[in-house]
Amino acid sequence: MTAMQPDLKKKKRFERLTDAQLLTIISGGIFLLMYGAALLLIEAFRKPQVFFDITNYYSYLIIIACSLTVVMIGGGINISVGGVICLTCMVCSIFLNNCGIENQTLLVLATFVIAIGIGAIFGAFQGALISYLEIQPFIITLGGMFLARGLTTILSGGENVPVSETNPFTLWINNAAIKIPALGTTRVRKGQVYVNPATLHWVTIIAVVVVIGIYLVMRFTKFGRNTYAIGGNTQSSQMLGINVKLTRFNTYLLSGVLSGLAGFVFMMFNGAGGKTGIGLRSEMDAIAASIIGGTLLSGGVGNVIGSFFGAIILGTLQKIIWFSGLQEAYWQDMANGVMLGIFIVMQSVVLSVRGKGKMHLPEWLKYSKKNR
Repeated sequence: MTAMQPDLKKKKRFERLTDAQLLTIISGGIFLLMYGAALLLIEAFRKPQVFFDITNYYSYLIIIACSLTVVMIGGGINISVGGVICLTCMVCSIFLNNCGIENQTLLVLATFVIAIGIGAIFGAFQGALISYLEIQPFIITLGGMFLARGLTTILSGGENVPVSETNPFTLWINNAAIKIPALGTTRVRKGQVYVNPATLHWVTIIAVVVVIGIYLVMRFTKFGRNTYAIGGNTQSSQMLGINVKLTRFNTYLLSGVLSGLAGFVFMMFNGAGGKTGIGLRSEMDAIAASIIGGTLLSGGVGNVIGSFFGAIILGTLQKIIWFSGLQEAYWQDMANGVMLGIFIVMQSVVLSVRGKGKMHLPEWLKYSKKNR
C-alpha cells in the first residue's frame, strides 16, 4: 500500500497541471534539448553572446508573441501586428528627425508615448469592430494590416528612414546596453589581451518584463480569468455573467498596445524606421511562436511563458541554420514550417493522451477504411 502512494501522488501532481502548463513545460524542454545539442555540435554556440544575440534581436518578436497569445486565448486572431510595427517605427523615426527636442529623457518619453498611442488606436478600433459589431477578426485585422502598411509606404516613400547619428535618441540607444565582461571573449594580439564583453541590450530586459507582467495579469486578474473563459466557451461565459464583448475588446486593445511597444523596441535596437518589409511576416512568426509555445488556435489554452520559449526556439533555429552555412531565406522558412507542423501534431497527441488517460491517437491521425 505504501509503495503505491508515491505513484498516486505523482499522478495527482500531473493531473493538476493545466493543458497550458503542460504544453509550456514541453516547449521549454524542447528548447533546452535544441540549445544543448547546438552547444555540443556547433562551436560558435558556446559563446554566451550567441544567446544574447537571439534574445536581443528577437525581443520584438517575444513581445508581439505575447500580444498574439492574449488574443488567441480569447478565441481571436490579430494579423495586423506586423503592420503596426512598421508604422510605429516609421512615425517615430520621422518624429525623431524633425521634432528638435534636445532633452534626451523627454525625447525618449515622447517617442515611447507616440509608439504606444499608435498601437492603442489600432487595437481599440479593431477591438470595437470585432467585439461590438461582431465582424470576423481575421477580416478586420487583415484590413488593419493593409492600412498600416499603406500608411507606412506613404510616409516613407518605400525607403528606410534612419534616425540621425547626432540625434540624442541615437546616442541613448548606443548606451542602452549592459556589458558583461565575465561572459565575453578574450583574444591575445601582439602580447596584449583584449576582452570583448558580452552585450545584453535593454530591449531584452523590456521583453522579459513584458512576459512576466502579462503572465501575472493572465494568471491572477479578473481580466485574465475572463479571457480564458470566453476562449474556452463563449456561451457558458455569458451565462456566468462575464461581459464577453468588453473582455474581447480589452484583448485587442492590449494586443495593440504591445504591438506599439514592439515597434518602439524594434526601432530602439535597430536605430531606424523602415519600409513595410521590416514588419513583413512578423505576424506569422508571432503566431508560430505562440503555437510552438502551447497556445491553441481554438482558444482557451495558452501561456505567455510558452510563447517566450516559442520565440527563442525560432531564434535558435535561425542561428543553427545560419551557422550551418544555409544562409538563404527559404531554408529558414522551411525549417519554421517543419517545426510548426511538428508542434501542432505534438499538441494534438499530447492533449488526446491527457484526455483519454492512455496512449490514444486523435481521430484525424487514425487510419480508417472510410478515409482511404
